[in-house]
Amino acid sequence: MKQLLTASALTLCLAGAASAQTVLTVASWLPPSHPLVADLIVPMGEAIAEATGGEVTANILTAPLGPPPVHFDFAVNGVADITFGVQGYNPGRFKTTNIVELPFLGETAEAISVAYWRVFDEMLRDAGEYDRVKVLAVFSHGPGEIFLRDGDVGAPDVLDGVKIRVGGGIVHEVASALGAVPVEGPSSKAYELLSQGVADGIFFPYESVNFFKLIPQLDRAISVPGGLYNTSFYIVMNKAKWDSLTPAQQDAIDSVTGEVLARRAGQMWDAADARGRAAMEGEIAIHRATETQMRAWEGAVSPLVRAKLDEVGETGIDAQAAYDMLRAEIAKQTAAQ
Repeated sequence: MKQLLTASALTLCLAGAASAQTVLTVASWLPPSHPLVADLIVPMGEAIAEATGGEVTANILTAPLGPPPVHFDFAVNGVADITFGVQGYNPGRFKTTNIVELPFLGETAEAISVAYWRVFDEMLRDAGEYDRVKVLAVFSHGPGEIFLRDGDVGAPDVLDGVKIRVGGGIVHEVASALGAVPVEGPSSKAYELLSQGVADGIFFPYESVNFFKLIPQLDRAISVPGGLYNTSFYIVMNKAKWDSLTPAQQDAIDSVTGEVLARRAGQMWDAADARGRAAMEGEIAIHRATETQMRAWEGAVSPLVRAKLDEVGETGIDAQAAYDMLRAEIAKQTAAQ
């Protein structure tokens, strides 16, 4: 009888321990092999499990629950516990992302992403755009560059009338400001747009040209000091799920997300960009933008920068102060690298 009671008590204890574990469902719209998943989301899940002593783990779905633009609302509505995505896929919803997507900000995703998180945490959060979720990180991919089939890459007007594939967000307006004809389409359609001649070139970081197998479609590239643009990303969590965790679990997750996760994201993009650029050796001739080009392009995008900062100001944020802080923090991070 005593042995039976002991066994029953052990069973109840084990059941209690099993039920105490929280499994977070992570939605993904990218292939598992993509660096954003394999080198950021997967390690994030592992870090959460380690930080919480295995009390909280992550289950990353291998098939999309829906297209990229709906993933933020998946986190809002609890369709998934954690989601990631590009704010620009929801036009008009996020204005504070303008701060980090502007041209000529910095040379590395790590410096920009850490600076972006600090500005977000200190200033941009107050705009209320993320009030319905728990923000685990905001960050930027590597600096966007110019890739073309042909043309005089040293000419200031090299982009005039050229059909350039772009994604959403500010990059569309940057292309227009530089005289190009923007052709919008998701990254997954980039090969099709180039191979069928719908687009003559593309604005992309080195990583994306390589990952989406575009190198055979392109002959030359222009490396833009500071980057022609950046794309903002988010990783967010359902608020109810966050609130269901214990304070100790929340503290543990906070210790491996926020700036820590933003830095990891930037390092991931920088490593992927390095691999992408290496893959272009002997395939794509890369030319650094000339001083004449830079002066022309800086003048062309100047009104756009002002307009985008004004949009940020509509949220109640001091946009110029946030922009100045971002640039100062990027400079600090760059000096420390």
